[in-house]
Amino acid sequence: MIDTRVGVYAVIIRDGRILLPHWSEGPFDSGWTLPGGGMEDGESTEQTVLREVLEETGYEVELDGLLGTDTFYISAEERIVGTGPLRSLRIVYRAHVIGGDLRVEADGSTDDVAWVSLDRLPELNRVELIDSALAMLG
Repeated sequence: MIDTRVGVYAVIIRDGRILLPHWSEGPFDSGWTLPGGGMEDGESTEQTVLREVLEETGYEVELDGLLGTDTFYISAEERIVGTGPLRSLRIVYRAHVIGGDLRVEADGSTDDVAWVSLDRLPELNRVELIDSALAMLG
């Protein structure tokens, strides 16, 4: 049986820079990613992304609209956590900052957060979700 994980993420761009947390899952798996994460029971996709952005960046955001969805599969052998194959459904919104202060998440799956120049993206160790989301922007 395949597990399904629904994650919700935000693309936040300001002054030619994109807001990116640095994801870290142990010594071998890390990279810059979009702010966001997994849905909790009873949450809407909008509630999930607002909560996750605040947790990972310190910012309160307002959603500007749905950009799209992205799905990928991980075989049982490639999974880091869990057993059996995994289907990951990622929902991506566009958003902008309305309050808060930039800060690194405490005790979470991210260990840094930064506004990164869009010009620097090619040189970063990043998850492919960033490229997928930017393609959704057009």
